Amino acid sequence: MTDTPTAPAPDGHRPLDVPQRALEVDLDQAFSQLLYRASLLQRLRAEEAQTARATQRDLLGILVEVDDALAALGLDRELVLLGRGTGIEATRRRLLGRLAKAGVRPMRLEGLAADPALTEIVGTEPRPAVAPETVVRTVVTGFFWEEEVLRRAQVVVAAVPEPAPVGEPVLAEDVEWALEPVPEGAAAPDLEPTEAGGDDTGPTEAEDADGGPEPAAAPVNPAARATAAPPRARRKGTAAGGRRKRKK
Repeated sequence: MTDTPTAPAPDGHRPLDVPQRALEVDLDQAFSQLLYRASLLQRLRAEEAQTARATQRDLLGILVEVDDALAALGLDRELVLLGRGTGIEATRRRLLGRLAKAGVRPMRLEGLAADPALTEIVGTEPRPAVAPETVVRTVVTGFFWEEEVLRRAQVVVAAVPEPAPVGEPVLAEDVEWALEPVPEGAAAPDLEPTEAGGDDTGPTEAEDADGGPEPAAAPVNPAARATAAPPRARRKGTAAGGRRKRKK
């Protein structure tokens, strides 16, 4: 069997010789292997990028804490008297500039409603003219990193002032009433009002046994009228007086 002569290529170019090994390759299997290797490399790159971003986030968080330390040093009176306050403030501005280039910016939340995703409430202050849960003061500055929250802010929010306490009516059962001890042999004072000129010595044994008339009311004591005695105290005082008088 003779080989068929190859037609000449156009423009006088000779066709490339295809190796026999390449003709024996399974194209479907080779393409699947290439897809698997590409997906594996893509996953590795995503993991490396995620690790690098987490490391960068930790580093930015440390720099934010350095800014807090510089702010605290700027408030130190001794350092200010020594003339170090200007240098500390300049260092802080430079640090904030570097953070801004990295996409870190401080939060400005005064006058806005407290958002749990951005703020942590550490206190309240009564502000009658401000809506409740409105940020009135920032204790620790929060920071954004691009579209993420690098650190939440610690804030003080407005609270509705409590109304002034209104005097409540005092019930007789809630009044603590203490009777002074009556000396032995003395008649206990009768707290029940009686009629003028009546006998305030209490019922006698005969009247008590026979169910006689109750004693007449005595003049009302102004001191006793000023301090309203509960009904229980009246009953206790009358009963005690009656027992002591009968004993006498």
